[in-house]
Amino acid sequence: MSRKSKGNMVLCDEEEEYAQLMSEFLKKQKNLPWNLRTYTNAEAMMKQESEGVDMLVVAESAFSDKMCSLCAGETVVLSESGIMRWENICYVDKYSAAEDVLKQLLAIYVESDDASMPRLTEALQTKFIGNYSPVRRCMQTSFALALGQMLSEEHRTLYLNFEHYAGVGELLPDMQTLDMADLLYFLNAENEKFRIRMQMMMKHVGKLDYIPPMKSGQNLLSITEEEWMGFFRKIEELGEYEYVILDLSESMQGLFEILRMCSKIFTSQAKDRVACRKLLQYEQLLGLYEYRDVLEKTHRLDLTHIHRLPSEPEQLTRGELAEVVKGLIQGL
Repeated sequence: MSRKSKGNMVLCDEEEEYAQLMSEFLKKQKNLPWNLRTYTNAEAMMKQESEGVDMLVVAESAFSDKMCSLCAGETVVLSESGIMRWENICYVDKYSAAEDVLKQLLAIYVESDDASMPRLTEALQTKFIGNYSPVRRCMQTSFALALGQMLSEEHRTLYLNFEHYAGVGELLPDMQTLDMADLLYFLNAENEKFRIRMQMMMKHVGKLDYIPPMKSGQNLLSITEEEWMGFFRKIEELGEYEYVILDLSESMQGLFEILRMCSKIFTSQAKDRVACRKLLQYEQLLGLYEYRDVLEKTHRLDLTHIHRLPSEPEQLTRGELAEVVKGLIQGL
């Protein structure tokens, strides 16, 4: 497999503590498109750097016009005063959270014509794990989140929620946050730019990565089966994840084809008469429309003995539900 060489980022801030902490944060991130060099003295940076700087990131208090002589591909000022003193320069709020600073730097980078994301590791083989039940209030999302978090302890794992109403406050984007609808907009972008855009909107529950679900469940109804399958193929082509946990709903066009794509499917059940009839009707439809292979890959979950769930998603890796998940992980 061919690998793209990484570019160079130069970070300069004479506030040593900030430079050190930001540098440490950036070096911990996976698959960044830059090699990082950090300076706490602007003069030393000017003497050491001459050319080949793809992104120059300098604190406002350390920046000067002579730095333009470095001819960096992109120049970013870490704003301290909120005043834009230089024209044709990108600005990022220095005092934003480190993750927000990184996402803004990636956003600037991805808009450049020659932006590319290097592959640092061999592509992972991706398994899609489906979670779907026609029965409501059956702990489907809680199970999917627990499964995703526990898998993420040893495997790169992505969680995607496609329910009409996600219902988990910690996962829901505010009105300013990019969500899955925004990522689908860039579906036809080059793989490398798609990867960066995906990283820009990525959030985390523990070690588990997730893309915020759509703010409006109505948007789910308008996405075609072909678009969904193209979306999943794109994620698979990136080779970033061993497992992708799909928290599915009937709001999706092509639901049965999506289930067929999965290597394993978990279907939660309940014991009341109406729930049993719903599950029977669902299984009959799978047979009628020749999706018996979906039934063969399906594991029925009986979680009715679990009466208490943790209040926070991060706590789902402990307790009764976690014990159920532990017994199922080996079969994936």
